[in-house]
Amino acid sequence: MSNRYDEWFKLRVVQQCLREETSLREVARQHCLDASTVRQWLDNYRQHGVTGLRKKYTHRSAAFKLAVLERMWRDGLSHRQTAALFDIRERRAIGRWERQYHSGGLTALAPKRKGRRPMTKKPPSPSPPPDEERSHKELLEELAYLRAENAYLKKPRCLDPGEAGGNAEQKAQAVQGLRHEHSLALLLRAAELPRSTFYYQVKALGTDDPYAPLKARIRAIYDRHKGRYGYRRITAVLRQAGEVINHKVVQRLMQQLGLKSLVRPKRYRAYRGAVGHAAPNVLDRQFQAEGPNQKWVTDITEFNIDGQKLYLSPIMDLYNGEIMAYQISRRPVFSLVKRMLQQAFARLKESDRPLLHSDQGWHYQHPAYRALLAGQALTQSMSRKGNCLDNAAMESFFGTLKAEYFHLHRFDTIGQLQQGLDQYIHYYNHERIKVKLKGLSPVQYRTQALSAG
Repeated sequence: MSNRYDEWFKLRVVQQCLREETSLREVARQHCLDASTVRQWLDNYRQHGVTGLRKKYTHRSAAFKLAVLERMWRDGLSHRQTAALFDIRERRAIGRWERQYHSGGLTALAPKRKGRRPMTKKPPSPSPPPDEERSHKELLEELAYLRAENAYLKKPRCLDPGEAGGNAEQKAQAVQGLRHEHSLALLLRAAELPRSTFYYQVKALGTDDPYAPLKARIRAIYDRHKGRYGYRRITAVLRQAGEVINHKVVQRLMQQLGLKSLVRPKRYRAYRGAVGHAAPNVLDRQFQAEGPNQKWVTDITEFNIDGQKLYLSPIMDLYNGEIMAYQISRRPVFSLVKRMLQQAFARLKESDRPLLHSDQGWHYQHPAYRALLAGQALTQSMSRKGNCLDNAAMESFFGTLKAEYFHLHRFDTIGQLQQGLDQYIHYYNHERIKVKLKGLSPVQYRTQALSAG
């Protein structure tokens, strides 16, 4: 056990015991060590100096072990004193030698050969007879086994791909799931699982799971939000309901249940080159805002259903991630952005002058767009050419929208998608919580901040 620590660490601990007034137990507690381990190091140092603290690998013969025991019995030494005297690092070795000697004499003290015993070679199994010599019954039995074996090997959800064939619990789960289709004996043969082990695992799987109620609540939250929540948001929902739970427990249970959030695909790009005025990057990736209506970001994304396209143009407030306004159209025309701006301006107070950031899409370089911003005395900001990270907040929203809604559903018409987008954006603003907003939705966070102010 003490071989985990190097010589200099042991020496530092021993010197601390020798030069300070602190007790040995206190020194052990400071270094998170067992007091008996520190005492052994101290004894070895007093007997052998620094050499007694070095790692030591020795082969001890039966004669040496007997000499150690005889010295201990003759001088009336304890096991610890004897170990320090002979520089024996393994704490329980002397007691084991003493028991071996009393039970089997000097022969029992001889070191045993390490490693596995050589396996006896099995005689080669006789080759099966050709199909012409086998009966119809034997062929049917072999066919039934091959079908059971094939079904078992195609049961990936119960078998851990990280282990060769899975452990006994995983094998039992796979066999249990196939019992209604194949013979149990054939499945156990394919899984190389003893019958007694199978029934033991089935019984163990049927015992009460202490996390069963929590798993049910996690799955209910996950299903309610249609797979959009990861373990952090589910933890926040549970805590809001009064559950005292660590996020790592929720993460582990979600892994057991096979629940996880989805990845995000790419977005639509509306860059056509320098077709107008390109504003400077005033936002400069400063995506935090101290209050509402200080920093806005916007962009356009595209949806494609069987060759028919739909375009969404939203404005997001960086204060709480709320979608302040949005418009949907089947064509990415300028009126799409114009209507969105008019809708967003209607939510501003007279004193509000937010900065509005976008990429260098042609809509935002258009003179009419700049005129609308100038009419409201808004500051225009643009990402650098070809740098999507300058508008990462908007990119993140589009990724979330498509991962949590668009790619989880099948749409027959563009109208279905447009109606669903309205519903999702309302859900995103009013119900979908964010960890960075203290477990609140964007509207809840803004409302709480305004009432507190």
